[in-house]
Amino acid sequence: MNGVIAMVGSGEFTAAMVEVDRGLLAATGRDRPRVAIVPTASWPDGETVFMRWAAQGEVHFAALGAVPVPILIRDRASADDPVAVAGISDADVVYLSGGKPGHLLAMLRESAAGAALRAAHARGAVIVGCSAGAMVLGGHQFQVGGRPFLRLPVGWQDALGLVPGLVVVPHYDAIPEMLVAPLVLSAPKGALVVGIDEETALVGRDGAWQVQGRGRVTVWCGRRRERHRAGSAVSF
Repeated sequence: MNGVIAMVGSGEFTAAMVEVDRGLLAATGRDRPRVAIVPTASWPDGETVFMRWAAQGEVHFAALGAVPVPILIRDRASADDPVAVAGISDADVVYLSGGKPGHLLAMLRESAAGAALRAAHARGAVIVGCSAGAMVLGGHQFQVGGRPFLRLPVGWQDALGLVPGLVVVPHYDAIPEMLVAPLVLSAPKGALVVGIDEETALVGRDGAWQVQGRGRVTVWCGRRRERHRAGSAVSF
């Protein structure tokens, strides 16, 4: 059975997400789950930022009783590195942290690491994506010109498709909603746009989902939107 997926609006490796992360670790059924920390999306911001996210992930999950393993995929060569692939393949949880979604998608699409991620999901591993990491898990990913969310989308590309047909908008409560409406109207046919607030997660699998954390999840059904608070079930 496919594993649980968590799409997080923001807040990876912080106290705000401890309870959500405890639940994800428990979902593995392991006493000390192995957590693959993948900070790849932050690589365009420089080595210091990249290593800081890896270290924060280690500290956070070690404190929760897990065994964190940083998977240091920077570029396409390291995305095909057997060591990185093995780290994802052996993991009970794979955590994709935030940064630049385009870079993360380029490193995982059609790479050995991306294939290992899909295989891990198929065998039941928990897959978590925060911010950029959440965006790549959907069926489609938008590209914007200039600073994010300040211009209309200039294009769409296929994402990893672990949640087919979905478009994820993280940091949703930090974005003026009027700027999201054009994105909704230009989404690929049949795609469902889902906005996830900061420090909030949409957790589930196979069409059955639940909102966790402090905020809300907004599901756009055409021009109509539905709001779901923590504890609410969401189906799509």
